Amino acid sequence: MYSHGPRARPALQVADIFRDHGPDVAQQYPLTPDQRRVLRDVQACRTAALGGHLDLCLHCGFSRPAYNSCRNRHCPTCQSVQQAAWIDARSDKVLPTHHFHVVFTLPSQFRRLLRDNARVIFDLLFRAASRTLLTLGEDRLGGQLGITMVLHTWTRDLRLHPHVHCVVTGGALARGAEPTWTASRPTFLFPIAVMRKLYRGALLASLDHARRVGKLILPEDLLPEHCWEAFVLHLRRTKWVVYSKRPFGGARQVFEYLGRYTHRVAISSSRLKRVGPDEVVFRTKGDQTATLHPHDFIRRFLQHTLPRRFRKIRHYGLLSPSGARHRLELARASLGTMSTPEPPEPTADDILEEARRCPACDVGRLFRFVMPKGADDSWLPVEFLDSS
Repeated sequence: MYSHGPRARPALQVADIFRDHGPDVAQQYPLTPDQRRVLRDVQACRTAALGGHLDLCLHCGFSRPAYNSCRNRHCPTCQSVQQAAWIDARSDKVLPTHHFHVVFTLPSQFRRLLRDNARVIFDLLFRAASRTLLTLGEDRLGGQLGITMVLHTWTRDLRLHPHVHCVVTGGALARGAEPTWTASRPTFLFPIAVMRKLYRGALLASLDHARRVGKLILPEDLLPEHCWEAFVLHLRRTKWVVYSKRPFGGARQVFEYLGRYTHRVAISSSRLKRVGPDEVVFRTKGDQTATLHPHDFIRRFLQHTLPRRFRKIRHYGLLSPSGARHRLELARASLGTMSTPEPPEPTADDILEEARRCPACDVGRLFRFVMPKGADDSWLPVEFLDSS
């Protein structure tokens, strides 16, 4: 099972950069309402502004405050718990077969459309990539694949680079009275050139349709019809990047991959190397680093803000919400395996009892009191003050 135990808190925090420089960025630069919400939430995360709770030992007086998280999906501090819960919820849906990791990217020319059309463009990206894989699954393997897709929009130095990571089953479930599983080759799914051609055609056709029905907000330089046609022609001649990484060996590797990718944000605090009044230094790849002014760091971070309520994780084919359980069970039966029961875990009462024991005196028990918003570390509940 995927491990999601507590990790050491990094010494440098992205949230600290937001608190020190966020107000200046909000005043000096144009931000969308969604970006302002991210800026505000990350600044307040795990601070007294959001309230929290105080664990207090009535035997020795030991206290341990913990402030509430903002729960914004773009916040680097909030994702580990949500990630673990999502992994556990999906654990029974990973088929016991090899899987492939396929990536579909958008050419850089799409950046001029993204500011006013992010939701539309990202939806088209998901649709074209899923259609490409499902079509090839039917044509080449004679059945339905299982696909999980995750949208990422960044490079390691925080530049805009939209792409979807796809975890694809190494085989397909054939339709019919007695569905059978057709496995792909262990090291090969589909030809890259074929995937690239189908993906480009599907996305450009959908893009042009969105323009014709008025779903796209076009920049001024693309408004004349001949300018739009030239833009699309340039996209057709551009090399679109589609690639397949080394295949996964089994379900456990899929878990580990999903745990790293599903709830990843543009940058985690662990990548910060040095933070000063005029610079932020962070790791990019290997030993390489990038240096940005704090304002530029925040602005690059905020350009990866997704539209509100946009679904960045989607499932298709055997894993789609409609009828997924029935098709999955057929696939498991065809693969000749049954779901493996998880080993028993400690009960909630066991975990709660252990958490209640005071770490200072190991005799008393910790009682939890709700801290109001704005209360600092010196806050004590009225009950404790009265008893003392």
